[in-house]
Amino acid sequence: MASSTQLLLASSTLISQGAEAKVYKGRLHPPSSHASNTDEFVLLKHRFNKQYRHPTLDTSLTKARVAGEARAIVKCQRAGVNVPSVRMVDASEGVLGLQWIDGKSIRFLLGGGAEGEEEVEETSEDETIDDQPEDDPLSEYNISKDDIMRKIGSEIAKMHKADIIHGDLTTSNMMLYHPRTGRTELVLIDFGLAYTSTLVEDKAVDLYVLERAFSSTHPASEMLFASVLKSYEQTMGKEWKSIGRRLDDVRLRGRKRSMVG
Repeated sequence: MASSTQLLLASSTLISQGAEAKVYKGRLHPPSSHASNTDEFVLLKHRFNKQYRHPTLDTSLTKARVAGEARAIVKCQRAGVNVPSVRMVDASEGVLGLQWIDGKSIRFLLGGGAEGEEEVEETSEDETIDDQPEDDPLSEYNISKDDIMRKIGSEIAKMHKADIIHGDLTTSNMMLYHPRTGRTELVLIDFGLAYTSTLVEDKAVDLYVLERAFSSTHPASEMLFASVLKSYEQTMGKEWKSIGRRLDDVRLRGRKRSMVG
């Protein structure tokens, strides 16, 4: 007999599939006349079984990763970081239900195009495989690139102050609410690789991963990332000094690895 979570997935719409998870748009409850259309929806992230792993190991890893992602999101939320709220957790079935974000990814808004299958963990309502970048995707959002960079830096700093390391900071894993929602927040998403650490090294590496993502996805983005770091520094305060020095060290190591091949 199918479980309630399996029935929920069966009644939901498959949006996309990556190597680790399938993503669905669904409803936890029947439509209500008292809630807005988007409030009724949830994003369901299903970590499906991996046939190449031993079943016992696969079950154990899946439970740990679903529970770990949920804990990281809740900890971020308590620290004031803009993240999608957790609506349900079924670690046994490998399913995490999250608040539906009505908006677009920062990658799309900066002209990087729609995400590929490997980067679709939390696709927005309007973002589908058929989406093509507009001439100016930001035109309907009434926000400048500088304002977006400031929001990015501030949210990452709040996350790091809570000692949460994202593990996969890219512009694909950040979303901006559409103006029709009446909200202006930038939201960090996809905490599947997140973990807790107080180490300066880990926070610097998190920033370096984002810097590399900017350079590979958004050409000539040096000034954009500089704005991110400026906002990050302002929010981190005196903690920035040691992180900034370590970021320089991480960059140097990265360049050396690139030269070696």
